Amino acid sequence: GLIAWLTEHQPTAVIDATHPFAAQMSRHASQACSRVGVPLLRLQRPGWTPREGDRWTRVASLAAAAEALPAWGRRPLLTTGQDLRPFAALTLPVVARMVSQPSGPAPADLTVILGRPPWSLDAERAVLAEHRIDVVVTKDSGGPTAAKLLAAREAGIPVIVVDRPPAEGSAVVASVDEAMAWLNRSGRRPPRAAAARPADGVRGGGPR
Repeated sequence: GLIAWLTEHQPTAVIDATHPFAAQMSRHASQACSRVGVPLLRLQRPGWTPREGDRWTRVASLAAAAEALPAWGRRPLLTTGQDLRPFAALTLPVVARMVSQPSGPAPADLTVILGRPPWSLDAERAVLAEHRIDVVVTKDSGGPTAAKLLAAREAGIPVIVVDRPPAEGSAVVASVDEAMAWLNRSGRRPPRAAAARPADGVRGGGPR
């Protein structure tokens, strides 16, 4: 679908501004742009950086996070999205925060907190205290430091941070201004701004 859209509309460039963990869409964009011969830029906000007082350990995947969990705590809070399959074999009492109930395999002892971000610092403090959380698992989505990380720092709770997948594309920038500068330098900026709708069956997504 993306190849067909690029062929029909013939853009001068593509900027992939999907979520840092939208690996499949980014991979499709890279493959489609390579096939059609359209330059691709990855716009990806910087990842989080630990500060004094943080107790972080970084892992490469959700599966690695699940494997590391028992060594860091016994009452984890998962803020890793809807896919709980990597954690399904855990026998610990797990608290997971997500936007809807999980539909696939999940830990047997599971408490789900439904809601959508952003979460306030007071709300994060309350979740950690109410559920007696002793380790947090999260993805490095980047952007402003998340309140859950601040709350974990205050409480001295360790955090397992899942690294984002490698960025696709020949160039990577961290801001819209840098993306515009790339377009201007390369002469690929269109004469006027235009919004294009993805082809049928192609799902996109902006920074979240």
